[in-house]
Amino acid sequence: MRFLGTAVLCTAAAISAAAPTTVLAEGGHQIAVVDVAYIFKNHTAIKAEVAAVEAELKAYDQELSGKRDELKNAAAEMKNFKVGSPDYAAAEERVADMESKLRLDMARKRKEITDAEAKIYFDNYQRISAGVKYLANHYKINLVLRYNSEEMDLEQGESVIRGVMKNIVYHDEAIDMTKGVMQFLDEAKVAGVQRPLAAPRK
Repeated sequence: MRFLGTAVLCTAAAISAAAPTTVLAEGGHQIAVVDVAYIFKNHTAIKAEVAAVEAELKAYDQELSGKRDELKNAAAEMKNFKVGSPDYAAAEERVADMESKLRLDMARKRKEITDAEAKIYFDNYQRISAGVKYLANHYKINLVLRYNSEEMDLEQGESVIRGVMKNIVYHDEAIDMTKGVMQFLDEAKVAGVQRPLAAPRK
């Protein structure tokens, strides 16, 4: 695969220092771990993508506030007309039309934002998976387990529950490939690779 050429060679050199020291498990298999949640929360490019969507949502919220004020003012104007009069009926129809359009617009924008967020997570998870696969193949790792490095916060019940439910209770930090995967993502971006990198075949 030619598109792997320079990007993968640069990546291999750049991440060698951050590569995990694998543990030899029973049967000769080597194991490493990766904190996917940490990567999503801390990788600069991913954070920038999420921030762009959040900025769009904030801008829409401001626009939505203005439209709600327009609707409120239109509803208040109805009081100037006699109930049952043609003017009242026209104003009532205008308010109903504005309200209907606002609801449709909100539903459309909500879906648009949700789809944009889903695409960010989908695309970047593919890139993270490709990075994990590349490192695993390069360093002959047979199994990579996902773990969560978040510390439990007694003041936050959900944090405690997540901590108790962790699949991995303990691991040697030497087998953590999280930093290596983050560097892989950086090198792929610098190399201009837009699609997820595929790990080389051995």
